[in-house]
Amino acid sequence: MGVGLGLATLVLVSLYTVRQSFIVVVLVFGGVALWELNSGFASRGIRIPMLPLAIGGAAMLPLAFFHGPGGLVITLALTVLVLLIWRMKDGADGYVRDVTAGVFTAVYLPFLVGFAMLLLVPENGAHQIVVFIAVTVASDIGGFFVGAYLGKHKIAPRISPKKTWEGFAGSALTCMAVGAWLLSWLLELHWWQGVLLGACVVLTATLGDLVESMIKRDLGIKDLGTLLPGHGGVMDRLDSLLITVPVVWILLQAFHSFG
Repeated sequence: MGVGLGLATLVLVSLYTVRQSFIVVVLVFGGVALWELNSGFASRGIRIPMLPLAIGGAAMLPLAFFHGPGGLVITLALTVLVLLIWRMKDGADGYVRDVTAGVFTAVYLPFLVGFAMLLLVPENGAHQIVVFIAVTVASDIGGFFVGAYLGKHKIAPRISPKKTWEGFAGSALTCMAVGAWLLSWLLELHWWQGVLLGACVVLTATLGDLVESMIKRDLGIKDLGTLLPGHGGVMDRLDSLLITVPVVWILLQAFHSFG
């Protein structure tokens, strides 16, 4: 609880003081998440090209904020190109394995996080970030409480044995309720758009959890890190957010464009 409140306070202070300072917060946590992924891959003998990934990943965020989707895509392309060349110096053994993991990491972490920077760009960007995070967290909260008391039917027992259809229903109801409230209050959009956004978020947040579970199972580890007491690593907190953020950006773009 204390860790969650501390993270929420840090995010809100950065968003509602100097909005651009949120970029620094994300860069710090993104760097830790990259280190966690690298450590996880290394446990299976996979050597991702860290230097080009770290530099390219760090560049994606401010370039997405200041230059929009084009800046994000161009930086990703350059990062992939450099890591393909960079890995050549270590020889052919494991080349495809390592660059594949590197490209996956570049897309999965900094590229997807870049969509949060796109959400931050407009004048109401701080509100958009709050909506994105709050609706995604609502999925975890609703699923946890309903699943803990009523959960019986497993969704994917071989991937994530704790997830149940009852918990998913709780996540869906919570996401849609929070979405309807926050979109009408903070973004002055229609309540039904918030319900639609919440329905999409519960799908992406659940899939995000399952994707990270698959990564950890493939690597043979329980958590990708231990930085956050009671929460695992930073990646264990980002999993649902990473898959959700591009969908939220697309939906909010559509809502603002078509009213």
